[in-house]
Amino acid sequence: MTGDATGGAAGGGEPSGRLGEDGLARVFLARVVEPGDEVAGRWVRECGAVEVVRRLRDGGPMLTGVTRTRWAGLCARAARAEPERDLDVARAAGVRFVWPGEPEWPTQLDDLGDARPTGLWVRGRPSLRMWALRSVAVVGARACTEYGAHMAATLSAGLAERGWVVVSGGAYGVDGAAHRGALGAGGATVAVLACGVDRPYPRGHTQLITRIAEQGLVVGELPPGEHPTPSRFVMRNRVIAALTRGTVVVEAAYRSGSLVTARAAQRLGRFTMGVPGPATSGLSAGVHELLREDAMLVTDAAEVAELVGDMGDLAPDRRGPVLPRDLLEAAAERVLAALPARGTATVDDIARGASTAKDDAVARLYELRSLGYVERHGDGWKLTRQAMISVRPGRDRC
Repeated sequence: MTGDATGGAAGGGEPSGRLGEDGLARVFLARVVEPGDEVAGRWVRECGAVEVVRRLRDGGPMLTGVTRTRWAGLCARAARAEPERDLDVARAAGVRFVWPGEPEWPTQLDDLGDARPTGLWVRGRPSLRMWALRSVAVVGARACTEYGAHMAATLSAGLAERGWVVVSGGAYGVDGAAHRGALGAGGATVAVLACGVDRPYPRGHTQLITRIAEQGLVVGELPPGEHPTPSRFVMRNRVIAALTRGTVVVEAAYRSGSLVTARAAQRLGRFTMGVPGPATSGLSAGVHELLREDAMLVTDAAEVAELVGDMGDLAPDRRGPVLPRDLLEAAAERVLAALPARGTATVDDIARGASTAKDDAVARLYELRSLGYVERHGDGWKLTRQAMISVRPGRDRC
């Protein structure tokens, strides 16, 4: 953000006189309007934030799209709104306010349309807009398993090492593991909260969120002092989805809030990814449902980066170890496969089984003997112990 508008992004907080009318009006609306209110978003788009605030303060004329009861409720909240006080509290906590049209505003949030935040409260020194340009959301179950916590942490650490910003919700479980993984790798992370960014939630993550604010960013739509509610958690998830290039879900039951984030990402045209778990795990059931739809299966940071990164940012090829048998020519492989698992076989039988001439079979058998796969017993040939242990075809395996 520019110094003229905010008093400096790095310093945190800003004098209200430097926000301008639009910025101050949006601070006012952050106290009055709930996150994700599309009707209020339409008012701001059609009339402008300043006009919407004027009507709410004056009690009319009433704007369209709400009942008189709802309008009266908004006007009652407007009567108690004190944007100057909110800015003073934010400044004391090192928090600044960013809004659409300002240089620090991440324009990808505009994809939310009328559900776009009126503005965001930001705690931390880096530029939100710059960090959001190369960010990935990692979300999942609060009551995650050790497997889920391990996958979230290692995946986030790998993303951080590749220069990606890890975004999550600051909650227990997968969210906390994702933040810690990124921080532990010396990387960047953003926590998007469903409450005022000056009051960490959950309380048990006060130290973690404080550390995120020192090394990264803590972001939220709600003004200082506001508490979380179930609906605010749901609305918060749309910001996580819109802010990032893609969302990775690590463990989620069928009714997990992280699925809300993933489906919001799908609607916005962002990449949606899932980390698979055991088929018998209820905590992975929601992820598996996503994978049956349009989500992509990922198992590590390289695969995530391949999807959300630039052209040529490819994950390494995945394949099992190269076995000696893999290096054989096709003709030698056919001769080897023609030998029985036990006992000996004649050259005629081997040639017939390999669909080749007798002379060619003999040549291949001597080649295989030099490699230690077969041995000669009188007029017959048999597999060596090495061949039976390490390179027998899958037909002899259970």
